[in-house]
Amino acid sequence: MSEKDLHKTENTAAKERIRNVKTFVPHVDIYENKDAIFLIADMPGVDEKSVEVELEKNTLTINGRVNVDEAKDKSIVYSEYEIGDYERTFTLSEEIDREKIYATVKNGVLRLELPKAEKVKPKKIAVKAA
Repeated sequence: MSEKDLHKTENTAAKERIRNVKTFVPHVDIYENKDAIFLIADMPGVDEKSVEVELEKNTLTINGRVNVDEAKDKSIVYSEYEIGDYERTFTLSEEIDREKIYATVKNGVLRLELPKAEKVKPKKIAVKAA
């Protein structure tokens, strides 16, 4: 996979924030095989009801909202991560089949499968004796 295939972009569009919470860039692992590119994003506290994946033109955006239900009679003694929302944007190349993108989330981990278009998959060329 080359940098032109999938890369992080800065979100230059100003978005109105109506929630007064921190917004984090989730850590993402990206890997590929001959058929697809896979994104795995760590977003603790996010579930299928609070995550959105949007594709507009060549821009793939993931958003996650974390709703904290704090017990009134308890306080945090130790915490390894801060609570906040998540947002990250990627630019997709034309090599991705946009109609077949698939997303799942489980235990705060968002998994995206970005299938490669048929025209860009590697093809084996048969060699015949002359």
